[in-house]
Amino acid sequence: MDIKDDILSRAYISFFIIIGICLLIIGRAAYIQQSQGNYWRSVNESKHQRTDTVVAERGTIYSEDGKMLCTSIPQFDIYIDFAAEGLRADNGKKFYKNIDSLSLELSNLFQDHTQMEYKKILVAEYKKTTRYYSFLKNVSYEQYKQLNTFHLVKLGRNTSGFIVEVKSKRKNPYGQLAFRTIGLDREKNKVGLELSFDSILRGVNGVRTVRYEGGVPVPIDESAESEAENGKDIITTIDVLTQEITENALLNMMYTNQAHQGCAIVMETKTGKIKAIANLGLDSNTIKHKIVYDKGDYYELKNFALLKSEPGSTFKLVTLLALLDDKKINLSTLVNTENGTWNFLDRVVRDADEHHGGILTAKQAFEASSNVGMAKMAYAAYGNNPMNFINKVHQFRMDTVSGVELVGETPPEVHKPKTRGWEATTLPWMAHGYSVSVTPMQTLTLYNAIANNGKMMKPYLVSAIRNEGLTIKEFEPIVLNEKLCSDSALSAAKKCLIGVCNNDGGTAKNLFKGSAYLVAGKTGTSYFADGHINYSNLIYQSSFAGFFPANNPQYTCLVIIVNKQNAAEHFGAKVAGPVFKEIADRLYTTYVKNTPSPQNQFAKKDSSNIFYSGYKDDMKYVMNRVGVKYNENIGIADEWINTSGKSSLINISAKKMDRKTMPLLKGMNIKDAVYLCEEMGLKVNINGKGKVNNQSIVEGSKIAYGQTINIGLN
Repeated sequence: MDIKDDILSRAYISFFIIIGICLLIIGRAAYIQQSQGNYWRSVNESKHQRTDTVVAERGTIYSEDGKMLCTSIPQFDIYIDFAAEGLRADNGKKFYKNIDSLSLELSNLFQDHTQMEYKKILVAEYKKTTRYYSFLKNVSYEQYKQLNTFHLVKLGRNTSGFIVEVKSKRKNPYGQLAFRTIGLDREKNKVGLELSFDSILRGVNGVRTVRYEGGVPVPIDESAESEAENGKDIITTIDVLTQEITENALLNMMYTNQAHQGCAIVMETKTGKIKAIANLGLDSNTIKHKIVYDKGDYYELKNFALLKSEPGSTFKLVTLLALLDDKKINLSTLVNTENGTWNFLDRVVRDADEHHGGILTAKQAFEASSNVGMAKMAYAAYGNNPMNFINKVHQFRMDTVSGVELVGETPPEVHKPKTRGWEATTLPWMAHGYSVSVTPMQTLTLYNAIANNGKMMKPYLVSAIRNEGLTIKEFEPIVLNEKLCSDSALSAAKKCLIGVCNNDGGTAKNLFKGSAYLVAGKTGTSYFADGHINYSNLIYQSSFAGFFPANNPQYTCLVIIVNKQNAAEHFGAKVAGPVFKEIADRLYTTYVKNTPSPQNQFAKKDSSNIFYSGYKDDMKYVMNRVGVKYNENIGIADEWINTSGKSSLINISAKKMDRKTMPLLKGMNIKDAVYLCEEMGLKVNINGKGKVNNQSIVEGSKIAYGQTINIGLN
């Protein structure tokens, strides 16, 4: 071989060696990219650190009786690091040993995959050495507790590779109860108390340093953190039982009458506390496409209590007060109602009913809700200077928002003379509730002032703010007007409101006939218009505002219902009145009936008085054991008994039971009460300790299977 051939052969050998090395490099690169790409990408990400936000836990909203109305509950996202050292030790011995049991447990708990499907998913990701595999989302706390007991998972993060990320979700335990008032916690467009007290509820976020691995933020243990300061809790004035009573009463009437929307508010007379506020409505699609409605079609669509509308006859209280306070009339002043029709300029004021003879006293005109009577008296008194009437409207704060702690209360619309919107007919129409727009909350506040002897209280919904169980701020009742009007005007107005509900000419006389307590109130019926609906659509708004017991008012309540078009029943006494009565009956029985009157509330208690109720055999056994003598007047078949009297002499009488009506539970121990209610198919909520003191379903009421009863203990 000559030198030339030798050189060429060496060159070829070197060339092929270089080519081989290149091919090896390319092959290795392809292998790393395809087989180990996820691993090295996660390693790269692990080198990247940044400061992350630690979201503070939002505070809880409570009812006044201590029940959670809205709270944050934890939810968990589960990730798995299949490259964890403990998981891959000994060629994955622990992983393969536990995979079958773990897959079965996961399948039984979540029921979204079979055991074999779970095993297939886990084995496939294990073989890929996926660093942070997103395994489960939105796991509840109960599920998370069970998950921690499963095979492999219970060995801990370093061995199992299971990583947990905690987040919170806002939840209303009582569902739609006062939903619009409590509000929604959303990134945008919060509403209700969630919006009004957002700065207090949300707390202060913290910061932490994290390393991102597989797109998942992993806290660095040694990094310094700024702790999150959790939000504070707010205690509302809402009473859950009162809210439930109010919502159910409103819903039942709206469903029966196929109404479009409605609200009902209950206020504690002496303080201005809102004890219940219900807002129910139908969305536009339901109204357009349904002929027969379902109760489930109604929900808390808007806070109607804060939206203005023409109030109708409930506004006549403003007119009456103004006339009385300015001494323009007294209750005996005569007015000619012209049999219910009065031609004024180019318009006609009409009454719903013709009044016999046409001549009524001012008191009779108010009790009969005569539009003509109220319009004529107002025009006669203020026609030459209508600004005097507007000044009275201002004095009664009907041109001012109520100030309740909810965002979105619409300002009232009260026209003034010589301004746009004022016409020659405005004064007489305003006198009977038209040409003026106010919110239900404003109307309620005015009626409550009459109930509270002329002292107008600011309506409010939050009584306290707490931080970790300690009260840091309390909200006291606020007086808006210490004396709304003269004593004589106040006394006369009360007489008229009582007359509406009790006298022969009163529009609500039939509603409260035979009632165990005295009611003062006013009915209202008016055409409804809101910009989309006109008077010509013949949609009526029914209302009732009042307080009870009228001789010692404890609660003031307002009900407003907007009916469907051409509704057969649309008068206030027929639609809104029965809702008021149902609420009042339940609250009177539960809270008012047994409340001591002012003159005997400090009477000495007599512990020797006995009243118990319960299962016959158990109670007789106890009395026999302790040597209590008793008189027995019961039959062999009687299972339930009442005991009453003093310790020296106990009388036993039979407690009659009817499975279709609610018995009186007062005096029972909780075991007997729960047993009896569940036997009747009722769901039971319990509050307190001791004997039964009150119940949400009134004695003698018809009951339905599955109905919920709230039982209060003493």
